[in-house]
Amino acid sequence: MKSYSSPNTNKKEFNVNKNDLIASVASSAGLSKSDATRAIESFLDAVTNSLKRDEKVSIVGFGNFSVSHRKATTGRNPRTGESIQIPASKRPKFTVGKALKDAVNN
Repeated sequence: MKSYSSPNTNKKEFNVNKNDLIASVASSAGLSKSDATRAIESFLDAVTNSLKRDEKVSIVGFGNFSVSHRKATTGRNPRTGESIQIPASKRPKFTVGKALKDAVNN
């Protein structure tokens, strides 16, 4: 985990990257790092493939992964003022579950 001091507070912030997560899972589950890597990669692939098929992934207590659909709109180029078409798109979305929210707040 890498820590740094936030410029707006005296509180240290910690960032956990994928390698940190793999090391934590390996340690807490008694797995080798290669087994933990395969488990994390499999989880991420399963969530990604489900979202590609426009399916919702629900993990009770943790949260829901879903796809949000954005309609096509007309925008404006701020430099030229010209109207441009912004195509429709899909965006991955995560909604936090109650147990995770409670755990973070306590």
